[in-house]
Amino acid sequence: MAEYRAYVVGLDGHFVGFEGLVCNDDEQAIEKANRLLDGHDVELWSGPRFVTRLNTKRQPAFSASPIGGEGCAGPP
Repeated sequence: MAEYRAYVVGLDGHFVGFEGLVCNDDEQAIEKANRLLDGHDVELWSGPRFVTRLNTKRQPAFSASPIGGEGCAGPP
């Protein structure tokens, strides 16, 4: 068994928290860390060894196409 830390990455790129994991191997640790993805990326480390960065699927802040598919109308 190996010890891991899954660090939650804030929007500014800094770590905002972590969860300790004890797993059989990297594959199991990645599987467990994937469950932590909730709007933030997660970096997985085993001691000083970087394992991987898991990227969340963020929703865009805005949509390029207008709601309803209609264009914007100017003043009448």
